[in-house]
Amino acid sequence: MIKNLSIPVILFFLIFCPYSALAWQEVVAVQSSSVQPYEDAIDGFKSACDARINRLIISELQGADVVNEINKIRPDMVLAIGMDALLRVKRIKDIPVIYLMALNPRAILSGEKNISGISMNIPQDKQLLTLLDVMPKTKAVGILYDKERTGHLVKKAQEAAGKIGVKLVAKEVHNSKSVPQLMQDMKGKIDAFWMLPDVTVVTSETVEFMLLFSLENKIPILAFSEKYVELGALMSIGVDAFDMGSQAGEMAKKILSDRSAMNIEQVDARKAVISINLKVNAVELSWLPISRVKLFISLFENSFITSTRPDCIDTFENERL
Repeated sequence: MIKNLSIPVILFFLIFCPYSALAWQEVVAVQSSSVQPYEDAIDGFKSACDARINRLIISELQGADVVNEINKIRPDMVLAIGMDALLRVKRIKDIPVIYLMALNPRAILSGEKNISGISMNIPQDKQLLTLLDVMPKTKAVGILYDKERTGHLVKKAQEAAGKIGVKLVAKEVHNSKSVPQLMQDMKGKIDAFWMLPDVTVVTSETVEFMLLFSLENKIPILAFSEKYVELGALMSIGVDAFDMGSQAGEMAKKILSDRSAMNIEQVDARKAVISINLKVNAVELSWLPISRVKLFISLFENSFITSTRPDCIDTFENERL
């Protein structure tokens, strides 16, 4: 009797619970450590995808081969959170892999058909428009880049700058040791410097020089992470880890529901996190009224802003549109 009843019960769930089949599938989430942005990304993924999550924390594997551990589990998909995780799993060929929270993934990928993900890039035109709203007198912006790592981003930035009417002073870097001299050569030629997520250009030594150069020459820095704002950059335009996880979850649902959709192209992050250092004496920024901050933040759909000026933190922090 129980066996006879099991068939209609299964049919009931298949007909009336369309997402139950997805819940039977398994995703292995690989991350280097349990830092908060990665945890937020996992939460975002869970909010959009009902698959079972089996987590592998690289720092807890005691040197074990990540791919071997994944093969033991035999999952339907791998979620790589962070650049280190993507490096470890990119040799997987027979399982769909989705990445997120990885700076410049193109630098280590070479057209793998089973790997796609969410880029940490915020569209270059939106970044420039935001910078111009804060510093409307900006006419020229400097960029240093390694062609192999961020050449594609610079190409997009040049296209955006041309449409907006801003001059982009872009210098190619082959070695981080050349960064100080190349920046010195920009003195008097740029109104702001745009720091890209390029590991050839951005090192602990070059960041220290960039910040000192910015202070001494009153050339504000637009960065890609809030941590540089805390160190003295004018502003940063970064990503929302939870929403990136949600985007990855939506992509995973499509692939897990239809394997023919496995070759999905990478997409840009859709939500921005904007941080401004109101202590930086850059043009009118020190006296920027609240109404003006709200004006420029409205350039982004679903954004929020933080400020490092103590008397503004309560006003702006976590204010969502």
